[in-house]
Amino acid sequence: MAEYKAPVKEMNFVLEHIADMPGLARLPGFEDASSDMVAAILDEAGRVAGEVLSPLNVVGDQTGVQLQGSEVPTPAGFKEAYQAFAEGGWGSLQFDPEYGGQGLPYSLSIPVMEMWQSANMSWGLCPLLSQGAVEAVDASASNLLKQVYLPNMISGEWTGTMNLTEPNAGSDLSVVRSKAQPAGDHYLIKGQKIFITWGEHDMADNIIHLVLARLPDAEPGVRGISLFLVPKFLVNDDGSLGERNDYAAVSLEHKLGIHASPTCVMSFGDNAGAVGYLIGEEGKGLACMFKMMNNARLAVGLQGVAISERAYQHALEYAADRTQGRAVGFDEAGAILRHADVRRMLLTMKVLTEAGRSITYDACASLDRAHRSSDASFRKDQAARAALLTPIVKGWCTEVSQEVTSLGVQVHGGMGFIEETGAAQHFRDARILPIYEGTNGIQALDLVGRKTLFDNGEALTTLLGEMRQVVSEALNSTPHKKDGERLAEALDALEIARDQLLASKQQPQFAATVAYNFLMLSGFACGAWQLLRQSLKAQQLLQDGAVDTLLLTAKQQSATFYISQILPRYRGYAQMIADGSEPVMAMSDDALAAAFS
Repeated sequence: MAEYKAPVKEMNFVLEHIADMPGLARLPGFEDASSDMVAAILDEAGRVAGEVLSPLNVVGDQTGVQLQGSEVPTPAGFKEAYQAFAEGGWGSLQFDPEYGGQGLPYSLSIPVMEMWQSANMSWGLCPLLSQGAVEAVDASASNLLKQVYLPNMISGEWTGTMNLTEPNAGSDLSVVRSKAQPAGDHYLIKGQKIFITWGEHDMADNIIHLVLARLPDAEPGVRGISLFLVPKFLVNDDGSLGERNDYAAVSLEHKLGIHASPTCVMSFGDNAGAVGYLIGEEGKGLACMFKMMNNARLAVGLQGVAISERAYQHALEYAADRTQGRAVGFDEAGAILRHADVRRMLLTMKVLTEAGRSITYDACASLDRAHRSSDASFRKDQAARAALLTPIVKGWCTEVSQEVTSLGVQVHGGMGFIEETGAAQHFRDARILPIYEGTNGIQALDLVGRKTLFDNGEALTTLLGEMRQVVSEALNSTPHKKDGERLAEALDALEIARDQLLASKQQPQFAATVAYNFLMLSGFACGAWQLLRQSLKAQQLLQDGAVDTLLLTAKQQSATFYISQILPRYRGYAQMIADGSEPVMAMSDDALAAAFS
């Protein structure tokens, strides 16, 4: 089984020509993001991912984690890999230099994060969540808390988590029951949280938990929830670590995948109460947590891309080595990648992965422009663009990762069903992604509600205009004309679906019922748009004499395959949207169980 090899040339291409890293490097504070710096970061991150993290992936899957008392030892090599990560400064790329960060674009940290997730998703979840915790503390905490906690969190010496879910409070956080009692300059936290990823481990000196809880006089619902910083070890005035806080991991979940990532049930305040510090204002906990949650949704979408990439590499290597029969059109037996159906599966895996990567990098670059541009109107537009693309990144990229990792098993044939080949692990690990950080049903509701209905489709209409410009360019390019025409038809369908949504504002069941289909229609259209952008750029570079003809020709062929073989799926989603809520909602609750009641 080959180790992960970072697709550095692909990542560089998308960063430069889709995310416009050269343009980002001209924004205030991003001057260090030169092409040489970007290339050096990607090359070294790729080396670490391939040589350090990837070999631990199977080890972690087979070993798993166990609770020993209140401690969770990690699989062999995990702690050393994390130390190498921290010493290399990999967790500090995009953060404020005031607290030890490198101040580079957020979008540059994204391919690096992708490498960690491809190489070893169980391990990669720890820094992913830590970086989200840094964002929440940086955005909302007091200056004192920032000074005490951010330097060590950014350096990687301490890790972070988010503690939202409770046994009775999953997607509906309005019923959170954990309590926070004021106690001088801090609060005492009591309650139980479940599904806490990397809630306990031995890879770092301290773990910083961000915990949602209610004050004694808090009003019911989400307005009564506050956010607290609860460290594993209290921090002394001189910055050293003091006594252990009053909380513990009381059990670990036994999961379908990501076996080496401890998913903990956390109990806070079984004795006097866990010491916590308020982040932001009382009763504003969800608003403070939102930044972490929003960027975490982008990160989970990126995980969908990452696990798809790993599954594709795994399947491609197997298909190139496995000889079985003589493929139609060939005179002798050869590798199974010659067989048309295997080639179809590999190409499907390849283009879905590349489309997801392009959408994700593009969305994250919009966040950078929203934060650093000197033009206030442009910042607002880029923020709206990133907000619109976020549920598509999270929802669509994780949905297609289910298909890609499943195809990875299929390419292996019967051997794919055997754990020893490793293909099954990617399939198992990917399954959590449509559930994490708000299920994809919630992402779809966000897309049709907050991102379309609430602004009368303004952000989507603007994005459609941007996509139409790419169509126009394609129609004026002979090699791309057919692809442009087909994308234009898909955009027509997306516009009609948008108009149907806007016309249904007085029919809430319509929007709720068609939301998933609208998300998938949007995702497949965005994927075609992104790959067509890449194809047009590849043609331009070839005409200008670029030497990497293999990559650039493959870019054009990938776009054509996607638009021919993948994009037509939009028609089914468009038809389901047009049919509205009746086919879904007509059956009664009793009728669902009619066959066995």
